[in-house]
Amino acid sequence: MSNILAGFNAGQHQPRTEYDLIPDGWYLAQIDDSQTKPTKAGTGHYLELTFVILDGPAKERRVWDRLNLDNPNPTAVAIAQESLASICHAVAVLEPKDPAELHDKPLQIKIGTQPAKGSYAASNVVKGYRSADAGSTGAAPAPKPLAEPSDDLPF
Repeated sequence: MSNILAGFNAGQHQPRTEYDLIPDGWYLAQIDDSQTKPTKAGTGHYLELTFVILDGPAKERRVWDRLNLDNPNPTAVAIAQESLASICHAVAVLEPKDPAELHDKPLQIKIGTQPAKGSYAASNVVKGYRSADAGSTGAAPAPKPLAEPSDDLPF
């Protein structure tokens, strides 16, 4: 077997720096990879989906989602099935026979932030899916106040 690192010189390349988290909001993306993997406990399997963002400041960034489709916990399976149904509706493939049928079809994903916990740093998570034409994309704007203060209020 050949040495894959033969001739590599790190001095000729810039080191990769850490990425900032992608701001929460809706982004145009597509699945560009999927793999079925065993769960850490070895009692089931999950479908890992890799999404690549297609436009905006986060263009070409990747985020991952894991769907526990084979798990002894029925709640985990139900959540995964709902997520998969959302993806299927968003890309108009209602009865996929293979995860690859979901690849390279634009959809919007809602990205959120999972706070740091223990030894794990904060990370982006996928919180929702909708069709590519379901509204604007990009980071969500700051929320507006529900009502402006008024002198007419009794307090």
